[in-house]
Amino acid sequence: MQTFTPRIAGLLSGMLMMGYLVQAQEVPTRTEEPASTTAPASRSATMALAKSGPKPYKDVITKNARSTKGLFTVHKVDDKYYFEIPDSLMNREFMAITRIAKAPTGAGYGGELANRQVLRWEKGPEKKLFLRVVLYQNVGSDTLQPIYQAVRNSNVEPIAAAFDLKAIRKDTSVVIDVTDFFKSENQIVSLDPQTKSRYRLAAPSADRSYIQRIGSYPINTEVRVVKTYAAAATPALSAAPSPAPASTLPAGSAAGAVTMEINTSMILLPKVPMRKRLFDNRVGFFANGYTVYDDNSQKTERETFVVRWRLEPKSAADAERQKRGQAIEPKKPIVYYIDPATPIKWRKYLKQGVDDWQEAFEKAGWKNAIMAKDWDSKDTTMSLEDARYSVIRYFASDIENAYGPNVHDPRTGEIIESHIGWYHNVMNLLRKWYMVQGAAVDARARKPKFDDELMGQLVRFVSSHEVGHTLGLRHNFGASHATPVEKLRDKNYIKQYGHTVSIMDYARFNYVAQPEDGITDLFPRISVYDKWAIEWGYKPIYGTKTVQEDKLELNRWTKQHEQDPKYWFGTEINPFDPRSQSEDIGDNAMVASEYGIKNLKRIMPNLPEWTREEAENYDNLKTMYGEVVGQFRRYVGHVTKYVGGVYETPKTYDQSGAVYEATPGTLQKDAVAFINRNLFETPTWLLDNNVMSRIRPDQGVDYIRTFQENTLNSMLDISRLSRVIETNTRPGGTYSLDDLFTDIRTGIWSELSAKKPIDTYRRNLQKVHAEKLIAMLDPKTPTATVGGFSAPGFSFNAGPSIDARKSDIVSVTRAHLLQLQSDIRLALPGTTDKMSRYHLDDVLVRINRALDPSRIPSEIAVKND
Repeated sequence: MQTFTPRIAGLLSGMLMMGYLVQAQEVPTRTEEPASTTAPASRSATMALAKSGPKPYKDVITKNARSTKGLFTVHKVDDKYYFEIPDSLMNREFMAITRIAKAPTGAGYGGELANRQVLRWEKGPEKKLFLRVVLYQNVGSDTLQPIYQAVRNSNVEPIAAAFDLKAIRKDTSVVIDVTDFFKSENQIVSLDPQTKSRYRLAAPSADRSYIQRIGSYPINTEVRVVKTYAAAATPALSAAPSPAPASTLPAGSAAGAVTMEINTSMILLPKVPMRKRLFDNRVGFFANGYTVYDDNSQKTERETFVVRWRLEPKSAADAERQKRGQAIEPKKPIVYYIDPATPIKWRKYLKQGVDDWQEAFEKAGWKNAIMAKDWDSKDTTMSLEDARYSVIRYFASDIENAYGPNVHDPRTGEIIESHIGWYHNVMNLLRKWYMVQGAAVDARARKPKFDDELMGQLVRFVSSHEVGHTLGLRHNFGASHATPVEKLRDKNYIKQYGHTVSIMDYARFNYVAQPEDGITDLFPRISVYDKWAIEWGYKPIYGTKTVQEDKLELNRWTKQHEQDPKYWFGTEINPFDPRSQSEDIGDNAMVASEYGIKNLKRIMPNLPEWTREEAENYDNLKTMYGEVVGQFRRYVGHVTKYVGGVYETPKTYDQSGAVYEATPGTLQKDAVAFINRNLFETPTWLLDNNVMSRIRPDQGVDYIRTFQENTLNSMLDISRLSRVIETNTRPGGTYSLDDLFTDIRTGIWSELSAKKPIDTYRRNLQKVHAEKLIAMLDPKTPTATVGGFSAPGFSFNAGPSIDARKSDIVSVTRAHLLQLQSDIRLALPGTTDKMSRYHLDDVLVRINRALDPSRIPSEIAVKND
């Protein structure tokens, strides 16, 4: 599933999706207090401060106080809330994780992340306590080195809030009033400014905003606040474009105010940070990084580490057993709770999706390391927003999605908690996916509403995928490429490996399997790559002392599998490697898609019956027709990526072979042949009259033309053509720009040599092709980048910027327009079909005008015979 939804795209990092990478940088733990630069106060000012300054503890925290001990001891005195903060927590870092506990209509769902910050208490001058936001960008590797001070001089952390000390317990703690801090609006433990701007929310109204409760626990303090914002009734008009335009919430329109409940978890970060595991772009983990300055280095260094949970042995004896290869139970397992708002019949499947990962952890040396539990609604000490608990939250939403984020310690990548978002309507998405990819084989998918067991297994698969993200795993879009296409029809192979070696791939279901294969196990599962990735990320490394030594050991592990494609990680961010694609399966998209189309052709004529519901209109039929077309579009997109494709296989210096290679020319040629055969030759099976006559007033003439035109534009995009030129110059490059243009032209204009009439659909496509070539003679946007994408720890390197007018692109385009001009002239005398002749005469005039604007169009006599 996609890690992020449009609603939360501005709030969550993700994944991952998918989203979906979180950047964070480490700074060393600071224990020193900053020196005061404040000038000495005058005697009168000192006396005034003494009168207004801290009072005796018993005068502030009276006998009427209701107190709760925990991370910060919380006192409630009348209508005031006080934090008592021990001196031992000064300069200790903690994370404030803010979630919307209860959301108004249109502003998301209870449980979604709204904000997170790393904070630190720091004593200031004049009896103040400062709250600093800790930023992670540049660090000095050692506090004893001179360069450490240089780093601090250039990276001053902002003071986000200042509090008067209400009482001081000498050498023990300080007391501050936090009532107004939480009731009023502030950027660090509330909605972020972008969200407030998007919903046009003003400052909270003091008389309608209040602290609902504050509770404190051993490592965290929880604050629940009700806030009512003034809201504009209508969004302001703006001429400037905006990626997130302002919108009015229904409550704002109805009442001019928006009320929501907001929960902030303030959780202490570990005093002893977890040992980092350095990132390797050959294994798909989310990563954080920071820039390191060191006295002994001759340049700045970038250190990047993976995001993962902390698993530790319970005892030294357990560690010894683990060293000998025995699986042991961790001191603290990974536990996911099921939201009590989840419908009862789906709970067991969500839990199974979590428990399915146990086998992977056992391979990494841990048993009972991960589990799912029902939420105990009777336990009043538990809160769904408490950052100590990871929860699969169930949202009553029509959004067709789910997402799996995590919150982690930015110093080390240690995952602290995760709240998986599960939208109710994801089941509708699953139903559509499974019908369009599986109904040709699985009879259970041939009805508008699936049985609970089938839907439950679909829920289980998505649960496993999202849990994988919360364990730190990214999408592995290259996993499905490890499976030869014909093995997708082999029952024994499927039983052993599944149709993809990673559940973190977007390889939804086995659409290659044919009815005669007898395969009904079409689901992805946790497989070879997933177990390897968990082992790489979570298996303890004994006998090493530093993260650099760990890196060398991990490199040895990785190299052991370098010849087996099942262990290959194909990043989701590479736009040019056809092996790494979303929604594809098998090692050859042309062959796999041919099988997929065969199944779509079986499904199409059955759609009216399989979507039939008594007394309902044809909306469901229309939806499923769109899904079939969408699936066909995916097949075409998978194949198109082979043209100008570049393989990227990350390697280290101690591995042989190239990192970048051209997609083999034979595969590029096969890709163009596939598109000529399945799309440019009119896909009449998409125009089934039994379906079209019930859902559309037209017969798809322009619909087909648009589909074909979009694909042709993609194939002849300047950046793709530039990659074809580049890859053809690499060793082994065998598919040239001229080959590509020739294959497209002869496929689209095949009627000329065959002397056949040209029907409406093909006439439209041929005009599109001719106009495209004409436009390419003088491209309006001639410059394009050959490729590139980068992010912390991994990249597909950006190529050069290509100007089509200064390359072979325009030259080859002109040559093929001249060839097309010649072919049409030769074909015209033998063309007897009237509409075909009209069409060829028209196209010839356009080409003549483009090649020689001074020519007189009337030189071609159009015969109306």
